[in-house]
Amino acid sequence: MTTHDFAAGSAEGLAARAVRAYGLPEDVECTLLNVSENATFLVRDPASGGRTVLRVHRRGYHGERQIAAELAWLDALRTEAGIRTPEVLPAPGGRRIVDLDPGGEPRHAVLFEWLPGTEPPDHDLVTAFGALGAITGRMHEHSTGWRRPAAFDRFAWDYDGAFGGVARWGRWQDGIGVGPAERAVLGRLDDVLRARLAAFGQGPSRYGLIHADLRLANLLVHDADTYVIDFDDCGWGWLLYDLGAALSFIEDDPRVPELVAAWVAGYRTVRPLSAEDEAEIPTFVLMRRLLLVAWIGSHAGTDLAGSMGAGYTAGSCALAEEYLRTYG
Repeated sequence: MTTHDFAAGSAEGLAARAVRAYGLPEDVECTLLNVSENATFLVRDPASGGRTVLRVHRRGYHGERQIAAELAWLDALRTEAGIRTPEVLPAPGGRRIVDLDPGGEPRHAVLFEWLPGTEPPDHDLVTAFGALGAITGRMHEHSTGWRRPAAFDRFAWDYDGAFGGVARWGRWQDGIGVGPAERAVLGRLDDVLRARLAAFGQGPSRYGLIHADLRLANLLVHDADTYVIDFDDCGWGWLLYDLGAALSFIEDDPRVPELVAAWVAGYRTVRPLSAEDEAEIPTFVLMRRLLLVAWIGSHAGTDLAGSMGAGYTAGSCALAEEYLRTYG
């Protein structure tokens, strides 16, 4: 998906086009930071030393209205909930979203302020997860009461969006290393997830607007400040999916029970979480894990997917068997 959309060298050319659209000096330096759903660049002005962050969207993942909705929530979280999110920097004329190919299929770009800080350190994950739980609670508290703009439009991470007819990140059946044995185990997991998610329901205390990728990699800590970044996947989903996302790629870490307990304790300092909801947390951890099997398969050309590969699928099957012994 992404690797086909950003062929070798094309992302840099698009960044150069975006720099012109935003009226930045011609000699700014664009350094590619990451290619995932989008291509993200650090833009540095050598004369002033000023830095910004440019995001070039891949085609077809979000339209302009969906991007505008994301930016509206960033603004509201910062101004209404005190959640520090990056400010959007407009192009000449005030446009917050530019189209880099106005004559063809839309190709959008957004320019953000650069924020200082680094991901919370790995040596104190329990404390970091407690802080993350509190931040997530504040974001959920805001989203459940927020009066959204009339044109607000984001996709959903419901069962259909994850594994059904939409399968936004591709089919887990096409994941790396998914053979007949893996398909059997993960198929049983899929069936149980579908049934349990339906039984859990989408009441307003359980389902709403979520970040959907709220892991430590998307926090920047600088002195006493913590910034939340990368809202590109935000949309409608189960609130507890944000905890599943927080455990991305470390679901089999022996510290997970302790990390979950810290996250839940932090969350409850802001908003309630019932014992019944807490008991369903493993469902959302496995939901995210199965989604990542699909993502790795459909993004096989990215560095992250390449580093996970078939080993991640094998680990997912082991986690699925363990989950099914209790929930299946």
